[in-house]
Amino acid sequence: MRTIQAQQITEAVAKLAIDANYYLSEDVYNALVAGKTKEESPLGREIFDQIIKNADIARAEAKPMCQDTGLAVIFVELGQDAKIEGGSLEAAINAGVAKGYTDGYLRKSAVAEPLFNRKNTGNNTPAIIHVESVPGDQIKIVLAPKGAGSENKSALKMLIPADGVAGVKKFVVETIENAGSNPCPPIVVGVGIGGTMEKAAYLAKKALIRPLAKRNEHPDYAKLEGELLELINKTGIGPQGLGGRITALAVNIEWYPTHIASLPVAVNINCHATRHAEVVL
Repeated sequence: MRTIQAQQITEAVAKLAIDANYYLSEDVYNALVAGKTKEESPLGREIFDQIIKNADIARAEAKPMCQDTGLAVIFVELGQDAKIEGGSLEAAINAGVAKGYTDGYLRKSAVAEPLFNRKNTGNNTPAIIHVESVPGDQIKIVLAPKGAGSENKSALKMLIPADGVAGVKKFVVETIENAGSNPCPPIVVGVGIGGTMEKAAYLAKKALIRPLAKRNEHPDYAKLEGELLELINKTGIGPQGLGGRITALAVNIEWYPTHIASLPVAVNINCHATRHAEVVL
């Protein structure tokens, strides 16, 4: 059993909140550079230039790359032989989010109650926390800020097995077409297939933190990722919705076993600033 102090988690999460919003990860940056070379529209290439320049300025000047610094979505792989001392995991994470969003001068976007009052909590907590128990004595934490423009255009549908691959493709492409320019393309598309309603949504969100160049290990799903990317880029939505060849940089699929009568499919969209940072304690 290995002991990890709650304060160590708080400090690590605070840094992740700042790093994720200031410094675009290398895989996304490289995908933007590659996208520019593939884009045939002159206006589209100019938009790519501006997006890349924005990421460069954010890194050089240590500033948020987007005004919407999002809700803090946290993925935790908690080693079963790790013991947290000095407070709970949830409290430590939320303290880190509050510290990071305050110290980093990041916009606080969380409201305490979603429907009637909608008063801002003032420190961007509570975070959206997903915890998975894994072997070992370490804790891996990934923080992925999620802005509303892309999140609002995400969707979930309970297909039936008879809908098959064709039904999945139709739903995913229709979701992207309905989103249009709103999620600030070029986008990254996370797709969750299987499980139950809530599991599919979780898988779609988790898919967005996978490196963009890494394909699904299952060959059928890897093939589907490529086919969906091609279909999405044939919609002509293009960079910032102004037309062009590149609407999406990548499609990542995660899947899970499901009920014999079900085929849940969720689509979670990320804007061109697909932000995430991680640490292992």
